[in-house]
Order: sequence, then C-alpha cells, then structure tokens
Amino acid sequence: MEKTQDTAKLFENIKHINEFGNEYWNARELMHALKYSKWENFEKVINKAKKSCENSNILIFDHFADIRKMVSIGSGAKREQIDYKLSRHACYLIAQNGDSRKESIALAQTYFAIQTRKQEISKLDYSKLSEDEKRFYQRNLTKEGNYSLNIAAKDAGVKNFDKFHNYGYRG
Repeated sequence: MEKTQDTAKLFENIKHINEFGNEYWNARELMHALKYSKWENFEKVINKAKKSCENSNILIFDHFADIRKMVSIGSGAKREQIDYKLSRHACYLIAQNGDSRKESIALAQTYFAIQTRKQEISKLDYSKLSEDEKRFYQRNLTKEGNYSLNIAAKDAGVKNFDKFHNYGYRG
C-alpha cells in the first residue's frame, strides 16, 4: 500500500495543469520517474506509444504535443531540446510500451490504469460529484468535443492544427 501511495505522489508531483485546466506531464520528467537514463531509449518507447495511439484511430496530436525548449549546454551556449506535453492517456500508453522488467514501469501501469478507471467512474455518477469534480467532468467533455472537432477538421483537410486551434481560442 505504501509503495502505491509513493508512486501516486511521484506522478502527481510531476503533473502540470495548463491555463485551460487540463493536466499534462512533460516527457523528460516522466522519463526520470520511469528510471530511463537516456532520452534516445525513452523516445523509442514514446514512438511505440504514438504508434499504439495511431493504430487505435486516436489523433496523436491530442495526446503527444511536441514542445521545444532552449537549454544551456555549458559555457553560455544553448541548444534546442525536444520534449512532449503528454496527456494521461499518452502516459498510460508509454507505461504499457515501456520495459516491463522495470519496477517503475509496473508501478506506472498500475497508477495510470487506476486513475483512468477513477475518471471513468466519475463520469458514470455525475449527480454525486462535488462542484469541483463536476467542473473537471465538464472540462473532459470539452476535451472530447475538441477531439471530435479535430477529426472533422482533419477530414476537411486542415493541415496546421496549431493555427487552427489558436484561431478557435481567439474566437
């Protein structure tokens, strides 16, 4: 039980909330939590998770948002570093595609499976939710609506989803 609580704290501590109230995890922080020492190895797992997402007909962009950061590499020099903002679903797929020999992967699989199940249950019993939980539920409905919008936009030929969404937020 204690290990489960420690695991939950670990993943909750690296969870971020964006300006719209959506949760996400940075891939490089998740990499360390899952005890991967090299980005190249972890990126292979990310790519497998993206493929799982794609094979399930789920838009990769909704769960694996590319971000690029400038980081110092010593003596004042900087270089661009690739990272991802990951949804809970992306983290779950990463855990499912990770090195199953690692205890940290097994713990992540359990954590993300339990949290996903909690979200599913909260959707089923709306009348018993607190006001904060209802707001969270409504945000998830909006997210699902945005997913449907993305599919329609893709079918209509939209290529640059960043600009598409930016215009939508401005509207």
